Amino acid sequence: MRLLLVEDDEMIGEPVVETMRRAGYAIDWAHDGREAELSLDNDVYDLVLLDLGLPKADGIDVLNRYRRRGGSAPVIILTARDAVESRIVGLDAGADDYLVKPFDLDELAARVRALLRRRTGHTNPVYSHGDLTLNPATHEATLNGELLSLVPREFSLLQALIEEPMRVFTRPELEEKLYGWGEEVGSNTIEVHVHSLRRKIGADQIVTVRGVGYRLKRCE
Repeated sequence: MRLLLVEDDEMIGEPVVETMRRAGYAIDWAHDGREAELSLDNDVYDLVLLDLGLPKADGIDVLNRYRRRGGSAPVIILTARDAVESRIVGLDAGADDYLVKPFDLDELAARVRALLRRRTGHTNPVYSHGDLTLNPATHEATLNGELLSLVPREFSLLQALIEEPMRVFTRPELEEKLYGWGEEVGSNTIEVHVHSLRRKIGADQIVTVRGVGYRLKRCE
């Protein structure tokens, strides 16, 4: 999953980025409203963390314009504006959640997981597909009840596949979900991750759709 953080305060942004990366998300960081709008034009994000008091464009204006042009990613507002009226304005502008600063990073991570589950149509916090299970909250995955030892990129790849198990993901789509700005991606990086994950969960668990990409095998 790929997130966009829109925050001009380094003291707030740095721990948020660290927490989200530790949780296995790819995350980009826009430092002002204009940079945020340019980033959102790419339409690659699964969720947006949005401050309101931004340089160059107010967060509410950014959100309004994003929704008007059809942007559908869930948005969590992160702001010091704690008045009820401000919350109403933010939610009416199209935000899905609202968290007042200072906030607990673990609570933010839980809200992110909840909204991402809703986005992919899941109500259960644990994903299951055949003999595989994956729990984003504990960052654990199992096969036939046995805990898998996955490195972060393998876990993120499995999460992308298990959240939409019948969807065929192209290589560029998986790159967007696994990597943020400035992270080097080799021409065969996704293939390497797929090969490594197959060694741990079984080669038949991930199907190659020739000329298109990858998906999980169908459950019988």
